[in-house]
Amino acid sequence: MQISDLPYPDPGVPDARSGPRFLLWLGRGQLGGQLKSLCWGMLHFGGVAGLPYAVGLGVDAVVDRDGHRLLLVGALLILVGIAIALGDTMLHRTAVTNWITAAARVQQLLARKTAELGSALTRRVAAGEVVAVSTGDVEKIGWFVEAVSRFLAAVFSVVLVCVGLLFYAPELGVVVAVGVPVVALASLPLLPRATKRADVQREKAGKATELASDTVAGLRVLRGIGGEELFLGRYREASQEVRKASVHSARMWALISALQVLLPGALMITVVWYGATLALDGQIAVGELVAAFSAVATLLYPLRHFEEIAMAYSFSRPSAKRAARVLSLTRTGGTRMPDAADAAEPPAPGGDLYDPLTGLLAPAGRFTAVVCGDPDLAGRLAERLGGHAPDEDEDKDKEAGAEAAPSVLLGGVALDELALDAARRLVLVQDKDPVLLSGTLRELFDVPASGAVDPEAALDAAQCADVLDAVLQSAPEGVEDAMDARITERGRSLSGGQRQRLALARSLVTDPEVLVLDEPTSAVDSHTEARIADGVARLREGRTTVVLASSPLLLDRADRVVLVDGGTVAAVGTHHELLQREPRYRAVVTRETDEEQRLSGLGLTKLEEALTEIEESA
Repeated sequence: MQISDLPYPDPGVPDARSGPRFLLWLGRGQLGGQLKSLCWGMLHFGGVAGLPYAVGLGVDAVVDRDGHRLLLVGALLILVGIAIALGDTMLHRTAVTNWITAAARVQQLLARKTAELGSALTRRVAAGEVVAVSTGDVEKIGWFVEAVSRFLAAVFSVVLVCVGLLFYAPELGVVVAVGVPVVALASLPLLPRATKRADVQREKAGKATELASDTVAGLRVLRGIGGEELFLGRYREASQEVRKASVHSARMWALISALQVLLPGALMITVVWYGATLALDGQIAVGELVAAFSAVATLLYPLRHFEEIAMAYSFSRPSAKRAARVLSLTRTGGTRMPDAADAAEPPAPGGDLYDPLTGLLAPAGRFTAVVCGDPDLAGRLAERLGGHAPDEDEDKDKEAGAEAAPSVLLGGVALDELALDAARRLVLVQDKDPVLLSGTLRELFDVPASGAVDPEAALDAAQCADVLDAVLQSAPEGVEDAMDARITERGRSLSGGQRQRLALARSLVTDPEVLVLDEPTSAVDSHTEARIADGVARLREGRTTVVLASSPLLLDRADRVVLVDGGTVAAVGTHHELLQREPRYRAVVTRETDEEQRLSGLGLTKLEEALTEIEESA
């Protein structure tokens, strides 16, 4: 795999059962790249390991005044230098390729999972954690994948030096062969504590990132209530906790680094002292002493990779765990998504939308309004109708052994059994906080659609004329068409009602089989809301539309109104019918208090008694 071949046509199906398994899956997917990196690393470290012996042979040749042998040693040094330079260059290239390839694969997997889950992702995983996984965690995972091949090559060179010294200078070789494993493994007892401190630091950093993300997202509200300083103080406290945790973690890694310097230095002193004693006694030649000293000095370089692989794994393991947790989520909350080969056939057009869990039925081709007293229940119901992941409570029920909630049916076919692209094409859910990406309005409406609804008709139905005027007025000179004007990220330059209407128009352009709208007019005034209700009903005539709302203006335009109370359907009828006969519905729509409901009930009772007396007297 070359960098130019990225992105992958298909990043594959990851093993997301745990962090180590995910790292192993990534490594198996890059065996070719790892093998290349290992071969170049062995060439590089082999040259490094051979350098001390060449130097020792050169010293012996000088002592023996053998010019021919000295020339051969010179040629050998040239070859060793070429091996070191070439191996180092290519090792760096292949290792960086492995890093970028692994990072790109993880980012593709995360992007695919984000597209699959949609808005349900941030309900099940904190927004700060999603940001951390897609940025810093990807980098740490790539670091470990890159370091593996260099570590294996370093192990090869260490073994080569030790074995070579055993044959070249057995007396010193035994000392080195015993001392090197001690040096390499001395920091292992400290790794669990260092890893624990690093985990604490990353956890605090994730919370600080989440706090910063929430503060930026709600900056306009904070300014309106004067809460900037309060949240700024909270972020300062969180960042100071991150700083303290980082210093606490760095101290342990500094101790490990100090051991990696101290112990090899002690080994080198031991070898020099013992070798000098042997050389004075005539048991070894001067060249052997120089070779042993050079070998131990050379080992400092590959031994650094032992520390690096320990750090890389310690940092990447929790990162891989978080990535695996996100990648293991499914929109059904349980089994995997069906592949194209085993997915159910999409239902025929014109089927009813039915939720077995709540008993909600949205007849095909009709405008159905759903009233929920609990806004959170309305949001979860909207996600269910779109075939997205269940809420956290349902996940807990599954962990406790309870059966999974039944899937929503469209035309008798379970949405969970459809391929994701088919389910998204049939049912579109617009939540109460839709996102507008930066770009021109023309790009905003460039979405998968049936082609039956053009942007102009959708904008008109959503009452966006004033929005177009506002966008055009703020556009740079030379922009004459509002569709070519740009909007900022998340539409921050627009008001809440303007963003809401643009998002509604975008949803209308897609013209899905079933359109589910969660409070689509909560940020607009009543006059605009009435016109939007008429426009949506007119544009979606003959198509299934479900609106979760409690506004009488929307409910009055619906063909069918459903009251959901306590998680199940409590009443069905028209808006006026439910107002007259259903106190719970009236309480939600008119915002009546319990006392007002009681008085209203008494008034109706007295009115009925009076009518009865009139009828009897007549």
